[in-house]
Amino acid sequence: MPESRGRLVLMPNTLDFGLPEDRWANLQAALPLQVIEIAAGLGHWVAENAKTARAFLKRVDQVVPLARPLQEIAITELPRPPKGRTQERIDWPALLAPALAGHALGLISEAGLPAVADPGAHLVQAAHAAGVTVVPLSGPSSIVLALAASGLNGQSFAFIGYLPVEATERSKRLRELEAHSRRWQQTQLLIETPYRNRALFDALLRDLAPATRLSISCGLTLPEGWSLTRTVEGWRKVGVTLPADVPAVFAFLAG
Repeated sequence: MPESRGRLVLMPNTLDFGLPEDRWANLQAALPLQVIEIAAGLGHWVAENAKTARAFLKRVDQVVPLARPLQEIAITELPRPPKGRTQERIDWPALLAPALAGHALGLISEAGLPAVADPGAHLVQAAHAAGVTVVPLSGPSSIVLALAASGLNGQSFAFIGYLPVEATERSKRLRELEAHSRRWQQTQLLIETPYRNRALFDALLRDLAPATRLSISCGLTLPEGWSLTRTVEGWRKVGVTLPADVPAVFAFLAG
């Protein structure tokens, strides 16, 4: 499939980042065929990590042959600003050079949709500022999938991301979020590094009110993936085993 011209293409990725190959999601089940075809045709990429971007393209090649050899595909890593520097001091137009020269440039995250809970949002902002057309493609988002599976309020919700690691600050933040959820009937969505899934779960059970509904979605789109919603009191009675190597999304709605 030929490249589109002069565009920033937001390429979705699978949700199995960090897992061994035998636990990967089926690429054709996770991404529409048209999206895979577009990925196979792109010759310029910006990625969080070049190694994992190449691994993604190898999976694409097994479904739709790449338009050019993998060695000829240009992959530039998304820069992380050194401590004390701001995103504004990064040369974003330089990263957009292929698109500015008339090529289609793919942006890919380690997992899910680029620019959603992802540093790629800064490149998208730069594309808009430079007049480069931004093209989002359909693919899995653990945040949206978890919300849909939770049965909580999907009309009003907020993605909070990570909570403070320090216990006192984390408890304070949870109480604030629960009060906001109760007042506005707004679902709050949280994530954590997989090895800290259990720590966040324990904090939620300790700090939220018994009647607050808590949903956990773990390993979405993977064969072993699941979603369950109970009250905090219900979770305290039943509990759950959370893997330390699989991403999870936590959502709660206060009554």
